[in-house]
Amino acid sequence: MRRHFLRLMDGRRHKKQIRPLVTGEQDSTKIISWNLLRRTGATVHDVVALIEEEKPDILLMQEATEEIDVLPDIMGGYYSRAPLPGRIHGPACWSRTPFAREPRACTIPSGAVVKRHAQIIDYGPFSLANVHLSHGQVLNRRQLRRIATLLPAPCAILGDFNLVGPTLVPGFSDVGPKAPTHRMVDLVPIRIDRCLVEGMTCLNAKVLPVFASDHRPISVRLRPDIKVLASVAS
Repeated sequence: MRRHFLRLMDGRRHKKQIRPLVTGEQDSTKIISWNLLRRTGATVHDVVALIEEEKPDILLMQEATEEIDVLPDIMGGYYSRAPLPGRIHGPACWSRTPFAREPRACTIPSGAVVKRHAQIIDYGPFSLANVHLSHGQVLNRRQLRRIATLLPAPCAILGDFNLVGPTLVPGFSDVGPKAPTHRMVDLVPIRIDRCLVEGMTCLNAKVLPVFASDHRPISVRLRPDIKVLASVAS
């Protein structure tokens, strides 16, 4: 499958040079989160197009399949995917810079049908959790509280929360865009793709245009709070 997709990319076979950060951006990080919609949604070509258009520092993906594993061969950068137990898909992350340590999958409370985990990512100055939570409104809040205990501040939790209303996670602020990101049963617009932070400031947040998937990507630019970084270093 890897060879098949590389042939399709024609002139893209060589790794692209990752754009260096420009002056003024060094202290903040642009992060995009996107549920790709497995099998029938976004392809690796769509993911490449998103990276080229939006130029994120970090891209978090949910429902990523093995097709997306060729992404670093096309775009360069650093990549990791963690399929859910017994499923063809799971969370995946791409970064223009190296991870401080290899991303790991951490088990969270799960329902009877789908066993779930969160992808925990250490970037050095801050940590991230890439999540695709259950639909049950009590269960997904339990999952969030569990994930929150795994992350030292400064940190952020992003992904498909499948959650309506307040998140009820002590110490965390919901800083993601407020516009709808999904249409429930293709009719009701709801905001279920979220970003929670502790010890970080969101400089801007927006919902990106719809294409390829049934979820709209969300984009945030985050900066660790200086006081939190200082307390961690001391």
